[in-house]
Amino acid sequence: MRNMTDKEICLCALSGLMDIIARKWSLFILNIIGNNGKLRFNEIIARLGGVSPTTLTETLDRLVSLGLLTRASYQETPPRVEYCLTKEGHELRTAIQPLLMWAAEKDPARGKDPGCPVFARTPASLPHSSSGFPSQI
Repeated sequence: MRNMTDKEICLCALSGLMDIIARKWSLFILNIIGNNGKLRFNEIIARLGGVSPTTLTETLDRLVSLGLLTRASYQETPPRVEYCLTKEGHELRTAIQPLLMWAAEKDPARGKDPGCPVFARTPASLPHSSSGFPSQI
């Protein structure tokens, strides 16, 4: 077995993460909830567009079980359930923000969807972190 150099990154930890981020709706959900603080099920489904209620339920349940989201139920009429990011959810969202910005910059439809909050902002108009990437998506 050879020693890794300082510039190499071990991909072992990525195998568990891939199960989370490879699912189609996971990153969308983490980002939408992160943008809004907390959201109810119907608010999430309205913002996503195209996800089925069953798929959204399964994905939310998975993200809750992984400790990335919290689910708060309120005994009201009608019943109310809200989702928000946990500390780990915030950390993952922060880690993927450079990837999301890179994807937004490479998207050939950039600027053609007036409803998209990412395309409505240019990287120059966003506050930048010490990494040089916008600090908020």
